[in-house]
Order: sequence, then structure tokens, then C-alpha cells
Amino acid sequence: MSSTAKTIIRTYDNYINGQWVKSSSGEMFPVYDPSTEEMIAQVSSGTAADVHSAVKAARAAFDSGPWRQTTAADRGRILYKLAEKIRANAAQLAELECRNSGKPIVEAEYDIADAATCFEYYAGLANKVLGHVNPVPANALSFTLREPVGVAGQIIPWNYPLVMASWKLAPAIAAGCTCVLKPAEQTPLTVMEVASWSEELGFPPGVVNIVNGFGETTGAALVAHPGVDKIAFTGSAAVGKMIVKSAADTLKRVTLELGGKSPNIFFDGADWEAAVDGALFGVFINQGEVCSAGSRILVEKKIYSKFLEAMTEKAKRIKLGAPLERETKMGPLVSKEQYDRVSSYVELGKKEAKVAIGGGRPKQFSKGFYVEPTIFYDVDNSARISREEIFGPVASVIPFEGEPDAIRIANDTPYGLAAAVWTRDIYKAFRVVKSLRAGIVWVNHMQPTYVEAPWGGYKQSGFGRELGPWGLEEYLETKQVFVNLDETPIGWY
Repeated sequence: MSSTAKTIIRTYDNYINGQWVKSSSGEMFPVYDPSTEEMIAQVSSGTAADVHSAVKAARAAFDSGPWRQTTAADRGRILYKLAEKIRANAAQLAELECRNSGKPIVEAEYDIADAATCFEYYAGLANKVLGHVNPVPANALSFTLREPVGVAGQIIPWNYPLVMASWKLAPAIAAGCTCVLKPAEQTPLTVMEVASWSEELGFPPGVVNIVNGFGETTGAALVAHPGVDKIAFTGSAAVGKMIVKSAADTLKRVTLELGGKSPNIFFDGADWEAAVDGALFGVFINQGEVCSAGSRILVEKKIYSKFLEAMTEKAKRIKLGAPLERETKMGPLVSKEQYDRVSSYVELGKKEAKVAIGGGRPKQFSKGFYVEPTIFYDVDNSARISREEIFGPVASVIPFEGEPDAIRIANDTPYGLAAAVWTRDIYKAFRVVKSLRAGIVWVNHMQPTYVEAPWGGYKQSGFGRELGPWGLEEYLETKQVFVNLDETPIGWY
């Protein structure tokens, strides 16, 4: 790893077997600041050969290296040290995350703190993995051991770079796995900074390996590699389906946290100010680049017009700006590719529905991948802007007539990651909660996420769970052990 002074601030190679290693191809790719469109780093572009080297290192560390002999308490102590290091460097990491992803600095600061909290949580959970004694009908002792699954291949998205890395690395390390992680090519910088601390924190070589690159090369090679025991992926449903097909060839374990088109449901009688704020926060936080974004805003007809008007008025006050300015509430989208994608959906939405606010590029920015907070209304749930994940600051407001209609519209989606219900009627709230087909349901709130609680979806939002003890379970195997206590011969002959 090296630094230069001007436009290219940092240069990163891949981190394999405790060493910084250039790509076998010698190629590098640029990383940009999406608010200025300037290149801020260059990163080695990994190849299938680089993935093989990383998997080989992870395999050796797991199968025969010192990591195999570490105790759960040892692993917990390393994770605590990592969390402490993140907190000590939080300001620098937040600024780097902000410049790399475009998210507002205040949000980046929360993200860095959340990443540290995740490592702390799994540090404490590492020595609390329990087996069971099984009461078998024999003079024998039958019990189970929980053991690490092995080498984990981990692929993370660009919307929450260090948080998503912590969700993958922390439970895997706590379980005793070794890791090969591929950051998103758009946002690898904070992950690489953390990787640079590995030796200092006490990770033996090969335990944590980082290979940068693109999905079709680095990601595909990692999924297909026979030395990888498990794949954990967060990203789009389309890529998730490709991963499942590829992983089937080697029967890898797979967990997927995929996209969403989450319904945010508002009933007559909900706490008005909290509800309006929740509608806007649910879809415009992090520029709408959130898998659980409440992008389908379902509003009961009794309050529909008034609610839409209140949302529109408040949306006018959302401050777009440079990510490092503390007053900024929305920054740019992460890349030109994402800007073009979101812009195409905005143009489509103008044909499918009516525009309450937004619908273009803010005039005050000559550079940067900025999109106005956009609200479409009178949207039919069959419209593409209601069914397809846009992953940007675009909301579809949909009217409904009564509780059964709300449930029908909410569940009429191929996704099932998250949902929210706003009402003061506790009986209605729980009826709707039980009826919604989603892995996460919030009542009178939108987007709270805690490491102690499970995260994952139904339907095409994926399978498996992250966070809490559920996240650790995904990195453990169960071994049954039978000890015969009867000296009498079996008597088979």
C-alpha cells in the first residue's frame, strides 16, 4: 500500500496471506469520488489466479495453520482489538467512506461506529457457541460439536462498505473460519485500510484475504473455486441467482441477502409527524441506495392527498450537498453507472405515474452523480417503478382502501426483505405484521438495524440470516459424536 499527494490519493494491492500482492495481470482500476467525479485511488484488479492464491492461503490457514489451534477466547480478543482500532481511527475512516461512496459524513460516522459494534458483538459471542447432549436410547454418550464451516468466500456491495464487511468477517472469524473477501469495485477503500491492520491485530497470515476486482472475474472465480466451503453474498437478486447456479457445482453452502421493494404502510390515525418523517427517511436515507428502502409508500385513501402534500413539502427541505458538509442530508449516487440506471427509471416513471417532486438532476451541481429526491404518486403496483428495485432516491406512492387491500398490495412483489406499518391501533399492527411476507417488519419506525437481531429476507430477497446468533450459525457445522459406554460386543456375527 502506498500514498501519493495529488489526484491519486491511495494505491492498494490485494491482501493475500498477510502480504500486499499485485494482481497477476498487473492491471489496476480507478476509484472515484462520486461528488467530484475525480479519481481518488487505484486498486489492483484481481484475477482468477489471484483468487486461487487467496483461497490457497485461506485453506492452509484453516487446515493446518495456527488459526486452527486458536481458542474461541483468542478469536474474541482479536475481534475486540479490531473494534477498538476502528473506533480509534473513526474520523479518518468516516471521511474516506464519505469520499468513496458519496454518503453524507454524518451517515458515514454512524456506519463506522456500527462496524465497530458488529466486531465487538461477535467478539463477545465467539466463546458462547454451545453443543448439545442427545438422550439416545443406548448405554452411550451422544453429543454435538459446533465447528467452523471452513473457508468463506464473501462478496459485499458498495452502499455500506465497511458495515457490510463487518457483517461478513465478524461472524466468520468468531466461528473460526478463514476468509477471502471481495469488496465492491466502486468502494474498496475503507476495507483495504482495515486489512492493513491485520498483522498488528494478531491475525495469522491467510486468515483474512482481500481480493479486489469485478464480479465477472474475481467474484465468479471465488464462487466457483472448489477450495471455498461457503459463499456469503449481498447484492442484487440477478447476481444472487447466478451465484446459486455456480455454487451448485461444488455444493457450497450459500447465504444471500438480496434486493427489496419494501412496502412502507401508513394507516389513518398514525402519528402524523412521525409517519411523514418515516416515509421520507425510509426511502431517501443514503440516497435511496438501501436494500430495505421503503420505496413503495402505501397510504390509506382517507389520508392520501394530505399525506402526499406533507411528504412533498418536507422533501423540498432535504439538503443535497457535498458529502463532507455536515448539513448535507443527501449526497451523490455512487457511480456514473448507478446514476444512469436511476435516471432511466425516473424517465420511465414519468410515463407510468405523476411526479410530485423531483424527476431530474439538481441544477446547482455541475459535477457529481446527483439525483433529486423524487416522488411519484398515483402509482399502480403493476408499474415497473413499483416492482423493480431502483436503488436510488425514488419513491412510489400507492393508495389503498383498508387493511386487506394494504396487505394484498404489500405482498404483491417478488421481494420480501423488509416492510413497515404505521398505526396507533396495536391490534391492526399485529394483524398486518403476521400477514406480511417479509423477513424484517418495523412498526411505527423505518430502517432501525441492530446487530443483535436477524437480518434477511423471504422470496427473491434471499435466504439465510445475518447478524445476531443467526449470523454466527451460518458459519458453523454440526458434528454428531457417539461414544459407546457398553463393553458388550455388538453381536452381529
